[in-house]
Amino acid sequence: MLATDTKITNYCIQKSDTPSSLCKKLEEHTQNNIPYAQMLVGELEASVLGFLLRSIKAKKVLEFGTFTGYSALAMAENIPDDGEVITLDINPETVNVALDFWKQSPHGKKIKSVIGPALETVKTLKKEFDFIFIDADKVNYLEYLKQSLKVLSDNGMVAIDNVLWGGEVLKEENCDNQTKAIQELNNFISKRDDLSKTLLPIRDGLFLIQKK
Repeated sequence: MLATDTKITNYCIQKSDTPSSLCKKLEEHTQNNIPYAQMLVGELEASVLGFLLRSIKAKKVLEFGTFTGYSALAMAENIPDDGEVITLDINPETVNVALDFWKQSPHGKKIKSVIGPALETVKTLKKEFDFIFIDADKVNYLEYLKQSLKVLSDNGMVAIDNVLWGGEVLKEENCDNQTKAIQELNNFISKRDDLSKTLLPIRDGLFLIQKK
């Protein structure tokens, strides 16, 4: 049975630590009201992110791609009270949904939203991050990673979502620009001897990276 089988996925979720009930409400609100709700990371991936954050004792988190704020809130729930999640996006409409839900959580105070082109914003951030989650427009994935490595702490970790792209990464021809961008990213990472990396077939693929 494949790991992507729905029954297996649900079984894994039932046996795992999962985000709060407020995150669940945000997930349901997004699915019922917001276009492209499939962009949400979902409970299992959020559980993995939380586990990783706790494992490395992350305090400072950077996120590329806020959408409706589910992953930012799920990550904020797994960092200390003096931690911070800075999340970058260009869509104020979906970010407003995020803000409404974050206000309902005691962890919302840890989250800072920045609206604007992420590649410009990240260059203005004068700090290092313990954990960086990349889940924004795919054509800029490689540039997001390059900028992330510049602001990643020595013991930090980068997690990149959607790196299997529904299996499209296996194509060798007739690839669209998004698929090509993800293939380029994956190849770039695999060839970097200075990086520790593992690509996990969780949901739509999660690439984990650390500096050696």
